[in-house]
Amino acid sequence: MRIVATPNRPVLAVFAHPDDESLACGGTLARLSDAGVRVIVMCASHGERGASTGPARDDTLVPLRGMEAREAATALGIGHLILLDHPDGDLRWAHVTELHAQIVMALRRYDPAAVITFGEDGLYWHLDHVGIHERTTTAVQSLGAGAPPLYYVTMPRGAMRAIVDRARAGGWVPPPKGFWSLVPDAFGLEAEPPTLIVDVADWVPRKLAAIRSHRTQMGSAHPFDQIDEADARRWLGVEHFHRAPGNVAEAPVLERLSMPREG
Repeated sequence: MRIVATPNRPVLAVFAHPDDESLACGGTLARLSDAGVRVIVMCASHGERGASTGPARDDTLVPLRGMEAREAATALGIGHLILLDHPDGDLRWAHVTELHAQIVMALRRYDPAAVITFGEDGLYWHLDHVGIHERTTTAVQSLGAGAPPLYYVTMPRGAMRAIVDRARAGGWVPPPKGFWSLVPDAFGLEAEPPTLIVDVADWVPRKLAAIRSHRTQMGSAHPFDQIDEADARRWLGVEHFHRAPGNVAEAPVLERLSMPREG
């Protein structure tokens, strides 16, 4: 499907940590970029309580995760990366007014054609992700009738389970803590049904490159390194979005990427 570029109105994606953008919707961001749409990613924290350190803050991760985020942004064609410094692990409760104001300012400054963020379930009930869902939703709603369309990214149920099971079949053992200690069935389990499904199969190699850029979060020999191209396209080749109720803009940019719905 041909996508008409909107060079003067970007797409703004708001997430919690470096790596969220790549895992949640890296294929869609890359596809938008290739279509000539400027993609802006706002990340609320540097992820200084990353998987390699467990729950403790590690300030040595700040420059590392920033560097990894910029590497992933290059892979995806992200035009502008905004790295804020809110406290990783406390995004739902800390600096609420300040973070709200920063998102509102970004909305007013960039006048995006669409906004992407987490759904209410935060992909897998990560409380930082839930906090970003709340802050972004209220920021968009505060613009009233002039608000851009808002899309909540979700994950197809079973995709993460399939990836982890394939890695385990090859001898990979999940670590006792960190990202890969999560129960893979939690991803997308309580998500709202998608109203928009985007085919990103041709952009999966770039999505994987972006995910692999986040080395301090993914760890070594992680499941995304264990899958071949065919499996990657099967399990990562579509991305799901649920459009929030509200403003009905003409020709929303994400709808131009939509796959036909069955039934």
